[in-house]
Amino acid sequence: MKLKFTKMHGAGNDFVVIDAIHQQIAFTPAQWQRLADRRFGVGADQMLVVEKPQSPGVDFRYRIYNSDGGEVEQCGNGARAFVRYVTEKGLTDKRAIRVETLSGVIEPRLEADGGITVDMGAPVLEASQVPFDASGLQGRPQGDDMLWPLEINGRTLWISALSMGNPHAVQVVDDSAVAPVEADGPVIERHPRFPKRVNGGFMQVLDRHAIRLRVFERGAGETLACGTGACAAVVAGIRRGLLDSPVRVETRGGELSIAWDGGNAPVLLTGPAVSVFDGEIEI
Repeated sequence: MKLKFTKMHGAGNDFVVIDAIHQQIAFTPAQWQRLADRRFGVGADQMLVVEKPQSPGVDFRYRIYNSDGGEVEQCGNGARAFVRYVTEKGLTDKRAIRVETLSGVIEPRLEADGGITVDMGAPVLEASQVPFDASGLQGRPQGDDMLWPLEINGRTLWISALSMGNPHAVQVVDDSAVAPVEADGPVIERHPRFPKRVNGGFMQVLDRHAIRLRVFERGAGETLACGTGACAAVVAGIRRGLLDSPVRVETRGGELSIAWDGGNAPVLLTGPAVSVFDGEIEI
C-alpha cells in the first residue's frame, strides 16, 4: 500500500506521523521497522499514529511504535508533535485536546507563542507499578526518593525507578557528555529487574533549575531528546532534593522545560514540535 505520512521532530527526537483516520493502517513489526529505517525507509525514532477516539470525552487516540517495531505506552516529545500535526492538518480547531494513550489520557495544548505544553499526568512512584522488581534489594533514601542498586557491567548504579506512563531508570552522572550511554544503556534497558524493559536516563545537574540529560530509550536506542525521560529525570531530581521546579532540560537536540509541584500533581512538559516534510512511501 501507499502510505501518506508527515516527518516531524521535537528537539531532534524524530517521528513519522500517520493519519489513520483517513487511511487504513495494519502493519506488522517488520513493516514498522522498515518505515523507521534511516537507509531503507523514512527514518524515525518513533512512529506516531492518529486514530479516532475509543472513549467518550477525548478527541483522538494516540498510538506509538518504536523503531524496533514494538508498540509502547507513551512518548512526551511525540505528544507535542501530535497536537501540532492535528492542528496543522485541520483535524481539530482546538488549541487544547484530550488524547487517549495506552497509559491513559494526556492533555497537550498549543501555546500562544507557538510552544506546546503537555499535561503528562502524575508520575508513578511505587516500584511495583513502574514496574520494577525491588525484592531482596536494600534501597538508599535520598530526600523523598528511594534509590535502588542496579548491577550494570560490573558496577553498582544507584537509580530512581519511576514511570511517566512508561518505565524509567534515572541516575545522576558527573558529566553527561562522557557518560557510558552506549555501553550501559542496552544493559539497563533489558535488566531483569524491569520486566517491561526500561528507558535509561543519565542526568547531569547544572544548578537547581537546569540539567543536561541523555536517554537510552527502550526499543529505540539513544535519541536526541526524550520527553518522558526529561519528565522522569526532573521528578527524580526534585524528589532527591537536587532540583526545584521549573527545570530547564538541555538535551542533544534542544531544550525542554519541565514543571512539577510534587506529589500527585501533573508533570508539565513544554517544548518545540516542528513539521519537516510530507511524503508518501510504498509499504
